[in-house]
Amino acid sequence: MAEQLLKIGELSKQAEVSSRTIDYYTKLGLIQPEARSEGNYRLYSRETLERLQRIEQLKKEKYTLDEIKQALDSWTKVSSVSHVTQRLSDLQLHLTQLEREVKELEPVIQNLKPKQANQAVKRLIPQTAACIEALMLILNKGNFM
Repeated sequence: MAEQLLKIGELSKQAEVSSRTIDYYTKLGLIQPEARSEGNYRLYSRETLERLQRIEQLKKEKYTLDEIKQALDSWTKVSSVSHVTQRLSDLQLHLTQLEREVKELEPVIQNLKPKQANQAVKRLIPQTAACIEALMLILNKGNFM
């Protein structure tokens, strides 16, 4: 059975975005039509619908369209298996978000007095402290504790 392809209006309705948004994402290369109809309408796959929903989710998480495009491009190269790609993309996005948060906290942490820093560390569960330490090392910022 052939895959059902969606016209832009159908895709727009199912993804809950405007047709103009789909046009814009297509122009940016974030999504691509699978084919064209005899009437020259762009036709999109269900996979494109999932990709569009993922883009909208990432936008809500405050990623720029450039960051989203880079991430989607790199994930596509990793694997053609959608489940593995989805898991890897989730991990990569989570790491990026954690890096942003660490960078935001870095000036606050550096300005803490030793006693304040010790109190803050004592309030953290060991796993959280270990994660923060690992992120600081990944970012080449040295030790947290």
